[in-house]
Amino acid sequence: MASLLWGGDPGAAESERLNSHFSNLIHPRKNLRGIKNTNVPNLDGSINNTDDDEDVVDLAANSLLNKLIRQSLVESSHLVEVLQKDPSSPLYSVKTFEELRLKEELLKGIYAMGFNRPSKIQEMALPMMLAHPPQNLIAQSQSGTGKTAAFVLAMLSRVNALELFPQCLCLAPTYELALQTGRVVERMGKFCVDVQVMYAIRGNQISRGTNITKQIIIGTPGTVLDWCFKRKLIDLTKIRVFVLDEADVMIDTQGFSDQSFRIQRALPSECQMLLFSATFEDSVWQFAERIIPDPNIIKLRKEELTLNNIRQYYVLCGDRKNKYQALCNIYGGITIGQAIIFCQTRRNAKWLTVEMMQDGHQVSLLSGELTVDQRASIIQRFRDGKEKVLITTNVCARGIDVKQVTVVVNFDLPVNQLGEPNYETYLHRIGRTGRFGKKGLAFNMIEVDKLPLLMKIQDHFNSSIKQLNPEDMDEIEKIEY
Repeated sequence: MASLLWGGDPGAAESERLNSHFSNLIHPRKNLRGIKNTNVPNLDGSINNTDDDEDVVDLAANSLLNKLIRQSLVESSHLVEVLQKDPSSPLYSVKTFEELRLKEELLKGIYAMGFNRPSKIQEMALPMMLAHPPQNLIAQSQSGTGKTAAFVLAMLSRVNALELFPQCLCLAPTYELALQTGRVVERMGKFCVDVQVMYAIRGNQISRGTNITKQIIIGTPGTVLDWCFKRKLIDLTKIRVFVLDEADVMIDTQGFSDQSFRIQRALPSECQMLLFSATFEDSVWQFAERIIPDPNIIKLRKEELTLNNIRQYYVLCGDRKNKYQALCNIYGGITIGQAIIFCQTRRNAKWLTVEMMQDGHQVSLLSGELTVDQRASIIQRFRDGKEKVLITTNVCARGIDVKQVTVVVNFDLPVNQLGEPNYETYLHRIGRTGRFGKKGLAFNMIEVDKLPLLMKIQDHFNSSIKQLNPEDMDEIEKIEY
């Protein structure tokens, strides 16, 4: 894959056009279509009309964000469970890539990407994915665990470079995620001569009757369906590997489930089918079991978030100015490595950012109105310690681990649409501290009328949330992790 073409006409113009799509992912301050882009907070305090909006977590955007900020492997702390379609067959795992007996050019590609040994997920999944005869697989795996590299390796292993037609098909829920997968194919396959990839994504218009000679097709369900059935560009009966990535995001998008089923039903019975998802709610399991016949299954035991190693406090406040004053007192009285402050609305998040900046604090703001690129850049700066405080809405409540975070502040309590406590969000918010076995602190800034909500949270988790007097500096200074 020394000169990997981007699909369509093999000319420079086509290559440049699709490259420009991909540049949206790697150049900050460019908007990703489908993800709202507005200016970063106005330091003059001016507020946009949408600032009272709570940020709705976009699954596709979150998935892309995790791919961007996890450039190296993250070793999962989850226990891996394997359910084989044939329980009597031996269960293999590998500790090195050499044990997989890969083609030399693939092994070179893996090492060139910086993989030294298989991740925990790869140890179990790769022997199944590369087995002969091919085996189907349903796997749960988060971003950063080497999941994409694993199924890309499976596709590249099964491709015959001498056969100039589509042999592997990968479905992704958005064109940004499809392009991210394509980058992994490009990097891992750079020593695979004459293996090429093509993108069935919006904007890549291919006329009916075009003879597609690229062996790997990566695209979104709608466009792939159009190419297969309307334009007759892809012969699904010749597909050897079918990958359905980000299944939880896929079923969250209207129409994608049905489109995926239509594609799958046209595949040959000997086609290897692989499905991946970060989460497996009941709806995802139902989808996976319908679309992947006779699968092996790799599951992650659910992470047990606990509040046992987190000291929780609350401060009664009159309004947000009182909250900010209390926050300053706490900030001045205890040693803080890094802190995350959660606000319920963009308006409060922006207001607090301006106040803290004006008082000389190193802070950054993360909210859903930013592009995925901008969010990734902000999180990386925070990880690098360039800012000590991250102010955010619910877009950061899950999945982003920063080891140096010792304090989490709920500037607003998380509530659902009925005004009742959102227990799961509370757990995931203060779960940002006390991770990796460390102790942490959580402070809840609440108005008097919100005290009953906090008591419900305390009862729900059967934990102690102690009241703190923000004017008593002696008491604050006695706080220990």
